[in-house]
Amino acid sequence: QVQLVESGGGSVQAGGSLRLSCAASGDTNRRNFMAWFRQAPGKEREGVASIYTGTSLTYYAASVKGRFTISAENAKNTVYLQMNSLKPEDTAMYYCAAGSWYGSISLDSRKYTYWGQGTQVTVSS
Repeated sequence: QVQLVESGGGSVQAGGSLRLSCAASGDTNRRNFMAWFRQAPGKEREGVASIYTGTSLTYYAASVKGRFTISAENAKNTVYLQMNSLKPEDTAMYYCAAGSWYGSISLDSRKYTYWGQGTQVTVSS
């Protein structure tokens, strides 16, 4: 099993920055891929960024590319999401997810088996 605990959410003005953290525990073989997803009220869950922890290969949604950075500190079993130049449309609950499969990096939520409880990010204009 894998447990994921997010932290670092909060309220910030447009143009500001936040760093989210996801502390992972449990079987490392089940969390080769880690990702951040988000869901705003009334909207579908959206993949934001993914990382393959073995090589630190990353993949981003077009909506955040160039503004957000995902990274992994394997020694601390922690994945981060650095969010810069935040916009009001980034407001959402952010979830950490983990999965393991053979194949390409992906933001398909169906590939991720384990999910955290989420941390709220609110960006005001």
